[in-house]
Amino acid sequence: MLFTDRADAGRQLSEALRHLAKDDPVVLGLPRGGVPVAYQVAQALDAPLDVIVVRKLGVPYQPELGFGAIGEGGVRVLSEDIIRRGRVGPADVDAVQRTEEAELARQAGRFRAGRRRLPLDGRTAIVIDDGIATGATAAAACRVVRAQGAARVVLAVPVAPPDAAARLRTAADEFVCLSTPYAFSAVGEWYRDFSQTSDDEVISLLSQAAGGTAERAGATAAGTRASRAARDTGGTEEVRIEAGPVRLTGDLTRTAAGAPVVMFAHGSGSSRRSPRNRAVAATLHRAGLGTLLFDLLTPAEEADRAKVFDIDTLARRLAEATRWLRAREAVPIGYFGASTGAAAALRAAAYPDADIGAVVSRGGRPDLAGHSLLAAVQAPTLLIVGSADTLVLGLNRQAQSALTCENRLEIVPGATHLFEERGALDTVSALARDWFTRHFHLLPA
Repeated sequence: MLFTDRADAGRQLSEALRHLAKDDPVVLGLPRGGVPVAYQVAQALDAPLDVIVVRKLGVPYQPELGFGAIGEGGVRVLSEDIIRRGRVGPADVDAVQRTEEAELARQAGRFRAGRRRLPLDGRTAIVIDDGIATGATAAAACRVVRAQGAARVVLAVPVAPPDAAARLRTAADEFVCLSTPYAFSAVGEWYRDFSQTSDDEVISLLSQAAGGTAERAGATAAGTRASRAARDTGGTEEVRIEAGPVRLTGDLTRTAAGAPVVMFAHGSGSSRRSPRNRAVAATLHRAGLGTLLFDLLTPAEEADRAKVFDIDTLARRLAEATRWLRAREAVPIGYFGASTGAAAALRAAAYPDADIGAVVSRGGRPDLAGHSLLAAVQAPTLLIVGSADTLVLGLNRQAQSALTCENRLEIVPGATHLFEERGALDTVSALARDWFTRHFHLLPA
């Protein structure tokens, strides 16, 4: 599961949008579900929040096919191509627009509760939804925002299918999307809680955002209280991890006081937002295990391919982060490594003071840890590889021969390197869960 709920999605999206804070942006949420996401972004960027109300103009005999869209302020954008091919006459255009204008005015008036629309002239506008299916509404919103005078339009969403994401890159000056999974059927499958957002919730969030400093201070205080509650009783908290000369951002989830925590070491091309790692983490949570998902490299370092394969640096930072976590939580710790992150996890587990309860490698490169260090690993180690990932499978067999600790190689039938095949990631999650719960002596979930 990628996102806990829309608030969690908004907090994660905020990290990817922080570079826009200097542009004094206006944040615009698409109702209804986009507003809770946009609220978190507006809070993080200290930016004003508004709702962007857009109504699609549908071909009369095929309403799902939009020939244009309207927005507040009399803005209308039309697709002359669809009008021509759909044989939509001027009278049809006017009739559909009159109907949609009435609904647009009703929605905008209800959501804003008497407040005026925020002006966009010359501003950077960040348009936000909770996810993309076809992208038609989001694209229309971008056109409307530009017509309302925005100098720069940024479209930002937590999740979208790859084909829609490709189309939307031309709809705005900048397109930000945290995840574009190939196995995409609906936005809601990427949320643990995707319950419907009500009009009243939209109204409340917009009212809080419009209230200014007092409400923002209240929200900050509430966030602090929530963070303390999460630390005491279980929950997810964004943390800053001291790892030598750098500070790394992570998501620390506790399931119960004193529960073991599994630290995720990401490999090349991955991050703490990886849907695969978060899916595994969700399974571990249900089994009573806490998790710490964080990035071993800073955003600037991730662009340097040499850094990605610098196993020594990755392992050293993982070990430093482990000391930070142990000093903070005093709980048993395990490692879950993917790709080059698996090599870093095994090398860090081989350090004399490591005291790691168990290690799991998913599609990893344990061979990169080095033969002598693999022999020094004492933590029980599970290697998981797809049967179709033949090169990595051979490297895992070689690495397994160097391990002297309790170990096992599990081969997932038909799976490739990223375990994108139906049911493959569920198998990985179950194998990891069972390995950790057995070695941390937890009862089965």
